[in-house]
Amino acid sequence: RAWPGLCPLEFGGCWGVTGRRTTALVGLNGFFCSPASYGTIKIGIYQSLKRLFVDRMEDETLLINVICGVVSGVISSAIANPTDVLKIRMQAQGSLFQGGMIGSFIDIYQQEGTRGLWRGVVPTAQRAAIVVGVELPVYDITKKHLILSGLMGDTIFAHFVSSFTCGLAGAIASNPVDVVRTRMMNQRAIVGSTELYKGTLDGLVKTWKSEGFFALYKGFWPNWLRLGPWNIIFFITYEQLKRLPF
Repeated sequence: RAWPGLCPLEFGGCWGVTGRRTTALVGLNGFFCSPASYGTIKIGIYQSLKRLFVDRMEDETLLINVICGVVSGVISSAIANPTDVLKIRMQAQGSLFQGGMIGSFIDIYQQEGTRGLWRGVVPTAQRAAIVVGVELPVYDITKKHLILSGLMGDTIFAHFVSSFTCGLAGAIASNPVDVVRTRMMNQRAIVGSTELYKGTLDGLVKTWKSEGFFALYKGFWPNWLRLGPWNIIFFITYEQLKRLPF
């Protein structure tokens, strides 16, 4: 996998992964299961929380949307963490992985207990708070201004522009955290028993001081190529589903 800021030389970037490795699609079931569960829970909690504060889109503010986004990101990522654990392990083990998703959940629970299914939930929730706290408010605010300004109606094109903008904003906000999180996950393998970073904030500061600001945006394009299309497809589909008569 071409992680942000830590891309193996043997792959030569994200295109090398898909072009040279037949195991690139290993974990595809887990890949769909993880964002499907996380995405639906996230948008459901976010919309429900907003309705507790305001009833109309015109009354929404950036502060309210950010608060709702952060809370929904933390809750949804915590609930869906087992599917993320399974996805990562399926991809890491490659062709050695055996069994289906349900059986794998049971195996992890039997061997590692409940803690195994929620391994890494804290950094995952931290990242989700940043990503969702940026993406969903940016989408709503962009869509709101496009419609209220009269530039566009509540059409697919307005949804496309809003989702494109929120995908870009999400990639910009999350990339530094992804770089540091990846390095923290791999620091024991890289430097033995010495820990380079004590935490996310410490990693951000040390990376900026030692390598410069743009080191925090290594792997930005693969990150955006993932978040951009995902947000466009998700929000356009979501807006169309909201119009169904049920």
